[in-house]
Amino acid sequence: MKIIFAGTPEFAVAALKALSSEHEIVAAFTQPDRKSGRGKKLTAPPVKQFALQIGVPVFQPTSLKNQVELIKSLDADVMVVVAYGMLLPQSILDIPPLGCLNIHASLLPRWRGAAPIQRAIEAGDSQTGVSIMRMELGLDTGPVFNTLMTDVSNSDTSQSLHDSLSELGAQGICETLSALEADPTIVPVPQNDTQSTYAKKIGKVEAELDWNLPARYLQQQIRAFIPWPVSQTRHQQTRLRVWQSSAINEQSTAPVGTIIASSDLGIDVACSDGILRLEKLQRDGSKPMHYSDFRNGYSFSVGDRLAVVDTLDQAAESGSQAHHKGKNGNG
Repeated sequence: MKIIFAGTPEFAVAALKALSSEHEIVAAFTQPDRKSGRGKKLTAPPVKQFALQIGVPVFQPTSLKNQVELIKSLDADVMVVVAYGMLLPQSILDIPPLGCLNIHASLLPRWRGAAPIQRAIEAGDSQTGVSIMRMELGLDTGPVFNTLMTDVSNSDTSQSLHDSLSELGAQGICETLSALEADPTIVPVPQNDTQSTYAKKIGKVEAELDWNLPARYLQQQIRAFIPWPVSQTRHQQTRLRVWQSSAINEQSTAPVGTIIASSDLGIDVACSDGILRLEKLQRDGSKPMHYSDFRNGYSFSVGDRLAVVDTLDQAAESGSQAHHKGKNGNG
């Protein structure tokens, strides 16, 4: 089968690798190279890097609207899209005889949208998976050929789930294409729109831990935001990123955000419902450390309170603005 592949990040590489071992990849479309890292060095997307390794022609347009004739000339049977990050117009969707197939990292129609892995963990889903669907203009609304499920463990982070779903997606797309190769008349199953949920894009502001929320939810949120944006809080004037935690099913009468205990296991923080134990922390300029090591260079006192990061940032900004206004004679 002749395939056009469209994808950009590491998540898509497993599918490209699997497909290239069974089919002919006639072209790979990916996002343009972008500057990244501290040195802002121009870096090729992971899909481009792998495609070049296996000798696949790479195209990096800023839009697909003007790529209709090129895609027609490639004479592919199907286009496989995995985390491409660019909209496909109807003029492109209509070209391949078998359509454009997408690997989506959720059990559709649950978690349509940009951040299905993170939202599944944040919501406490016990299962997730991948869906192989035929693309249409709607956001992840196309009919589904195949779904593969996996359990979500209490230790899963977005990074670990990302890695397992990447491999599961590769398996799913290969199975689907094999089935279509044997019988091109297979009809995918329409989604039930009434059961859909939306996985909105993760915003950095969401990383700020709100101690007014239940401990169980915060523990899920912390796992969901690894490796980015990483949940955070403040102790006095120090920002702390939280990389690991446990929800303890006990109640405290202390105000939310109060440190009620400290040991080698971590610090216990009162929440609106339950207690959250912070087990792996990171200060600015340092590496993440388990609390048994972290406490050697930083100490807390029982009774201290942790704050939502932007609350203190806004207070500091207000104070700074007041200072400058007074200094400039405008206040």
